[in-house]
Amino acid sequence: MIEIHHLSYHYAHQITALEGIDLVVDKGEKIALVGSNGAGKTTLLLHLNGILRGAGQVRINKLDLNEKNLPAIRAAVGMVFQSPDDQLFSASVSDDVAYGPMYQGLAREEVERRVSQALVQVGMDGFESRAPYHLSLGEKRRVALATVLSMRPDILAMDEPTAGLDPRGRRESIEMLRTLPQTIIAATHDMELVKTLFSRMIILNKGRIVYDGATKDAIRNEVLLERNGLI
Repeated sequence: MIEIHHLSYHYAHQITALEGIDLVVDKGEKIALVGSNGAGKTTLLLHLNGILRGAGQVRINKLDLNEKNLPAIRAAVGMVFQSPDDQLFSASVSDDVAYGPMYQGLAREEVERRVSQALVQVGMDGFESRAPYHLSLGEKRRVALATVLSMRPDILAMDEPTAGLDPRGRRESIEMLRTLPQTIIAATHDMELVKTLFSRMIILNKGRIVYDGATKDAIRNEVLLERNGLI
């Protein structure tokens, strides 16, 4: 579902964010993208639906990332940002979740069906009329995810899905993510989340992939984890 070949990206002043990234992700995989701050995790996520574009090749569902294919790719890849306030801007939860399907031009009945289904998926049914700014952080995160799920993406690209949550909210989020059928690639510092949910781990260090393999093997390798700022 995701194919990346020789991807590199440089910020201003030639600061290297990604260098020579090669990555293949198959349907249904749940992958943790880990590394210390500045390793390139978020930068890589933002390439998956064209928010950033570097040198190299990115293909989603066998479509090259270019202007022609951008609408289809952005429909296939749902971005869930670290701060839910970056995705919630309407007066009510239902309006926020309905925005994407309405923008796609779907009929009102289909929009309402998708809003209902997405809120059930994230355990926020019954909150339709609530104002997002009155919700807790955990509730906001769930609604932000629902805004993406209502568009029926094939892939979820998630940035720090459990950051800032209390223990109960974190446990609830992990259980919710476990139930989702989409392919998931998540940038995270939460190693307990990684061990619980993700069978494959990719470690980035200074914009390069230094490990791509089974989570259980990486977790046992303390030298690898320490070298990359994970313990």
